[in-house]
Order: sequence, then structure tokens, then C-alpha cells
Amino acid sequence: MAVSIEINTPDDWHLHFRDGDFLKETVPATARCFQRAIVMPNLAPPVTTAAIATEYKARILAARPANSSFTPLMTLYLTNDTTAQDIRDAKQAGVVAVKLYPAGATTNSDAAVSDLSHLDPVFEALVEEGLLLLIHGEVTNHDVDIFDREKLFIDRYLRDITERFPALKIVFEHITTKEAVEFVSGSSENVAATITPQHLLLNRNDLLVGGVQPHNYCLPVLKRNIHQIALQEAVASGSKKFFLGTDSAPHEQHRKESACGCAGCYSAWGAIELYAEVFDSLGVLDQLEGFASHYGADFYNLPRNTTTITLVKESWEVPTSIVLPNGNNIVPFFAGKTLSWRLHS
Repeated sequence: MAVSIEINTPDDWHLHFRDGDFLKETVPATARCFQRAIVMPNLAPPVTTAAIATEYKARILAARPANSSFTPLMTLYLTNDTTAQDIRDAKQAGVVAVKLYPAGATTNSDAAVSDLSHLDPVFEALVEEGLLLLIHGEVTNHDVDIFDREKLFIDRYLRDITERFPALKIVFEHITTKEAVEFVSGSSENVAATITPQHLLLNRNDLLVGGVQPHNYCLPVLKRNIHQIALQEAVASGSKKFFLGTDSAPHEQHRKESACGCAGCYSAWGAIELYAEVFDSLGVLDQLEGFASHYGADFYNLPRNTTTITLVKESWEVPTSIVLPNGNNIVPFFAGKTLSWRLHS
């Protein structure tokens, strides 16, 4: 008899659906194993108002599989022009969080915040309305080494924000460094972090050794293995401050494999299996349910899911490519590799 585990249905607390035809692929891929997902707002143009968020949510729900109860949780994209009234309107529309991208930090972030000092009224409104602040924590100065940008963001900005707004709930998104783990662990209960499968499974050797591996290129970029180990130790610890956020981010193959390849790993079709692989390899499979199904819901003050999924220890190969409705291909994360755990259909 195959070994199996049953856990409460998990949620993805950080992902990118994109828009248009992408939704016909990304929404079903996510709904196959996740009950809810925090949807990133960095479309082109970005989701900057409650009205745009409501329209985007409707498009996501239209792409949801029949009989699925999957629920998208919407976010607002902060700009230099975001106001406290925008936050109040977002709350009324059911938006649960706002996303802070430093300008130029990642895909479609050129319209994002270039001066954090202007955001104090917005942060105050977030506290008043009970919305969370989700942060892509990197400085974007050209003179700063790309491998140091997360640490410098903590030192220059994040520490100050948490000290001046102690009641503000903050998720430090897709953390990649030992310093980020230490910062979150040492901060108040109002600071937490998401961790991706790629940053748990890989380090910068997997991006650069033997030639550039474009489908392992993401932002924040993969770091040294000492940081990978720190992330693994964080999830193995069972700390409620760290929870699942795939940062699944689809790009068409020809855009990834180009002279200026896009950043992002499309992990949706193997997401929960990838995490099971990590937790099993660390000998802490019993910690997977908390990380995947409990701690994020608790931090967002949302009820834990009551349904369950079953994972079976059964080898399978991640597809080498996925065809989009427009005929173009996506190469999924871990394409062509064998995983040991599989979602039981």
C-alpha cells in the first residue's frame, strides 16, 4: 500500500495569475490543490483601485473550473499616488491586502513606489481598516549588488516601518536570505513571511552553473546555499511566522528563453508536491500542514479550511511544457524532473 498523508486543504498566500488567456491555465492549475490564493496586482496596467480589483476578480472567477469553490483574495498595487481613501475603498470592496513593490523590483513594477516616505498616511489607513501590507523587500539602486538587495531593504526601510507602525500586519514576501529569516523571527507577531518552493529547493548554482538556466530565474534571485539552508531550517522549525507562498509566475517560453529573459517560476501544477518534497527531505513531513494550511490563514485572520487533500508517495514526472490557449508554451518549474509525492485525484 502506498504511503499517504492527509492535510487540510492548503492556501497559496502569494501568486501571479496574469490576465486574459493566461487565466484559463493558471486558475485551474491553482484550484486543483489550493482553496484560496492571494493574487498579485502587478498587471499591465496594475490593479491600483478597488474597481479594477473587482473587475479582475470577476475575470478570475470566470476562469474557475466548474464545481470549484476556489476563492481569489484580491490585493491593491501601491503607487506614489495611493491615498488613504483608496485603502478605505479597497476594504469596502473586499480587498484583503496591498502590495508594496519598490519601482523596478520585478515584472510590471515600473509604476510602483519610488519614495516610501510618502506612504505614512497609507500605512495608517491600513492599520485602521485591518488590511495587510505585503512587501517585495529589495532595494533597486543600480549600485547595489543584486544578491545584497534584500538585506539592504531590511536595514534601510523594513526595520523602520515595523518600528513606526507596530500595529501594521506585514508579510515579507518570498524571502530569500538568512538575514530575512532572522529579521522575521526576531520581529513582533505582526510580521510574517512567505517562502517559495524554488528558494527552498535551489540556490544560485542551479541558476548559473553549466550555463544560465532561464526557467530557474526569479526575483528575488536565488542566493547562496547558506541562505537556502536558513530557509529550510525556518520551515522545519514549525514557526508560525513562515507560511506557503509559491510566487508562481507564468511566462511564455519564448519570453523566458530570450536575450532579456523574464523573471518568474511557474510552479502551480506541482506546487504542493514540491513543498512535500522539501519537507520529506528534511524529515519534517509532519510540519507541512501547518506551513501550507494553517499559519497563513491564522495570520490573515481567516478561518482555516475544513476540507482536506491527500498526497501519495508516488513518483511522477513534471511535464516538460504546457500549452496555453493561445498556442504558446510555458515551461513549468522543475520541468522533466521526477517528484516523489503526488496529489491524489
